[in-house]
Amino acid sequence: MGARGDLGLQETEGYSAVVATVWDSHLNGLRFAQDRGLPYVSISSGLVDLGPEVVAAGLRAGAAPILLASHWYAGLVVLAVLGLAKEFDRLDTIEVSGVLDEQDGGGPAAMADMERLLAATSAGHVRRDGVFHWVSGPDAEVEVTGVDGTVLPGQIVPILDVPSLALATGAPNVRFAFAVGESVGRRRGGPASAEVRIDLEGVDRAGAPLRMSRYLFHPEGQRPLTALGVALGVERLLGLRGAPVPPGLHTPEALIDPGYAAERMAEIGTTFVGAHGDR
Repeated sequence: MGARGDLGLQETEGYSAVVATVWDSHLNGLRFAQDRGLPYVSISSGLVDLGPEVVAAGLRAGAAPILLASHWYAGLVVLAVLGLAKEFDRLDTIEVSGVLDEQDGGGPAAMADMERLLAATSAGHVRRDGVFHWVSGPDAEVEVTGVDGTVLPGQIVPILDVPSLALATGAPNVRFAFAVGESVGRRRGGPASAEVRIDLEGVDRAGAPLRMSRYLFHPEGQRPLTALGVALGVERLLGLRGAPVPPGLHTPEALIDPGYAAERMAEIGTTFVGAHGDR
């Protein structure tokens, strides 16, 4: 959005929302939305540089509804985990591991966002025994297992999915890691695919131990999923589904029903595949 306060747009009443699909570096997009009372969606700030956006939103809390969706796939992974979590009476551990194909990073602006976030810190952010921690070095290094069993070196990262999942479920142990490498789709001779492993541990409704592992998979990569995450957020903010959203700060899991999100994911070709060793 750059340094232009008017975003390069004509002054008109014809705008319904502002969506920052790349980093709103000068916060002009947020200010534009607040000045006009328009819903605002942000998907590229990241956990490490979210502070200015949160403060700017808090200073004018009554100006506009603001959706902080700098999550993996703009919140879809959080919603997928919450859908699976309904089978648990108590969740003790949530571990999410994504594979980002090196050919599926997006355009120059998206790649610049990724480079900025990775340059901000090499540490990862986790919840461990109920406390949020920063981890670095060997403690942040993990292995990420793809749908076909291929193991890639991965890194625990600071991402909004961790506090969202921890606070939405009460799970005392939450981590999110991803690996950059060849996806299973390309290994099979097709286009880059998106794959996210979700591992859950806790107890079921009868009090018995329960473990669950699923892969969220899309054969066309991360773009359809991120686009859907943005669309669901905008749909909700515009009042096209559900009750009107009041001004203030919101996250995807606070606004979007996980069951509805699962239906929409299935419509665009997303599947959930059981992992080896699942119950």
